[in-house]
Amino acid sequence: MARHVHELSVALQAGGTQVDVITVDENPVSPETEIVQGVRVWRTRPYHLTPRDFISGILQMNLAMLEKALSLFLQGYDYDVIHAHDWLVAYAARAVKHAVKRPLVATIHATEYGRNRGLHTDEQRYISDVEWWLTYEAWKVICCSQYMFHELKRIFQLPTDKIAIIPNGVEPEQFRLKRSESKIRDRYAAPEEKIIFFVGRLVQEKGIHLLLEAAPKILAAEPKAKFIIAGKGPALENLRWQARKSGLEKSFYFTGYIDDLTRNALYQAAAVAVFPSLYEPFGIVALEAMAANVPVVVSDTGGLAEIVEHGVNGLKCYPGNAESLADQIITLLKDQVYAKQLVRRARQMVEKTYAWQEIAKQTRNIYQEVLAEFTQSEWALPPTAMESDLNQIWQARPH
Repeated sequence: MARHVHELSVALQAGGTQVDVITVDENPVSPETEIVQGVRVWRTRPYHLTPRDFISGILQMNLAMLEKALSLFLQGYDYDVIHAHDWLVAYAARAVKHAVKRPLVATIHATEYGRNRGLHTDEQRYISDVEWWLTYEAWKVICCSQYMFHELKRIFQLPTDKIAIIPNGVEPEQFRLKRSESKIRDRYAAPEEKIIFFVGRLVQEKGIHLLLEAAPKILAAEPKAKFIIAGKGPALENLRWQARKSGLEKSFYFTGYIDDLTRNALYQAAAVAVFPSLYEPFGIVALEAMAANVPVVVSDTGGLAEIVEHGVNGLKCYPGNAESLADQIITLLKDQVYAKQLVRRARQMVEKTYAWQEIAKQTRNIYQEVLAEFTQSEWALPPTAMESDLNQIWQARPH
């Protein structure tokens, strides 16, 4: 989600839309505000209070963001549209919407229901309620795939005309390095090993455990295979334990967090990129791999199923099926000519359909549509009146 907001903001700015981003940053040395590739970034600091639980922490973060947003309006900054990304900022977004009378657009990147295949705890039910509340308050809801479109309609009963589908994107040039055996590669695999690469959050729904289950069959067909699992998350220790228990320690390398340079070098060095998700609203990592000229194997589910056309620009396995996953990986490891054909078609598709400039254009169209409707509505408040009210509040504050 952070990568999406960064790339979208930069692309919107480059296309002539002024973008300010309010975010949270716990790094005390980061500047409170700066211009990043033309985008004005405002960073809020968490309160010096230990939250009682996860939900309390999110509420504290939202209060800090709300303070920052309202202070900007009081300082004379003005904005046409508020764009909220997911439930984590729903409270602040909704409060700003009503305080300054500006239309709210929301992007829902995933749902709590989908992530957990249902709602099983009070916390999950609460988060799902906040997600619904955000979609209710939004003038328009953006999602990234047909899969998410149907999920939002089913779970939240959203009307069809309130949802817009705009896919995630990728900047191909970021991944177009010359494929070579780099020093970075040598940290993770021997020169003769064929790298099977996964990058992402290590959570149950990403399906990394299926790669461990598929590994014995893959190693039997290609003994020099090396599995590199990049990322961090709550499933990390359990995955390491599963590898030890299965005797696969020497074949699996869990890198933890990696920076973009290392990620790109590992994409370049990989024989196959694998994303065996059980739940995936979109799957931006598959686009990254395609942009880096790496053949991909993905689960036939969610947004991944829409990105990859089996046998055309990648291969798909049955969701949750380790045998099917192993078969697809082995196919690419054994047939280099076929793999290169898939890579070529995938690169063409990425450049045509998923460039951030195109994503930004579609998003800008949504903003314009919302603004046109907003200005004709009874709810619109003239900016001068809004500013007058805020100034009165400001002048009346205790000194």
